[in-house]
Amino acid sequence: MTENTLKSKIQASMVAAMRAQDKNRLGIIRLIQAAIKQQEVDERIVLTDEQVLNLLDKMVRQRRDSIKQFEAASRDDLVQKEAFEISAIQEFLPAPLSQQEIQSLIQEAIAEINATSIKDMSKVMAILKPKLQGRADIGEVGALIKNHLNSLS
Repeated sequence: MTENTLKSKIQASMVAAMRAQDKNRLGIIRLIQAAIKQQEVDERIVLTDEQVLNLLDKMVRQRRDSIKQFEAASRDDLVQKEAFEISAIQEFLPAPLSQQEIQSLIQEAIAEINATSIKDMSKVMAILKPKLQGRADIGEVGALIKNHLNSLS
C-alpha cells in the first residue's frame, strides 16, 4: 500500500486518535476501517481509493438518514452523535462542491451529450457521478438534473 492512499490516511488518523486518547474519533475511524475490511473480505479484493470513497459516501448517507429519523423522534442526543460521525467521515472525503460548481458540472454534462429530455437523465448521471462522488449529495444532484432537463423540454 502506497503512503498516499486513502486507506493509509485513515490508518494514520487512527494512530493519531489513539495517541490523543480521543475515544469518540477513534471509534468512528475503527468503524470505517471495519467497513473497508468487510467489503474487501466479502468481495475478495483490495479496495481502490475510488471504492473507499464510495464506501465513505454511503456511510455519510446512512448517517444523514438516521439523523432525519432521530430528529422526527426528538432524540437530540443521537442526532449529535450521528452529526459527529458525519464530520469525522467527511475528513477523508474531498472538499464538497459549491452549488455553483454543481450547476456548472450539470450544464457541461447536459451539453456534452446534447440531452434534450428527462429520458437522458441516466446518461447525464453516468457522466456526473464519478466527478461528484464524495463531493455532493447524489440524490440532491439528481433533483437538480431533473429540473434542468424538464426546463429543456
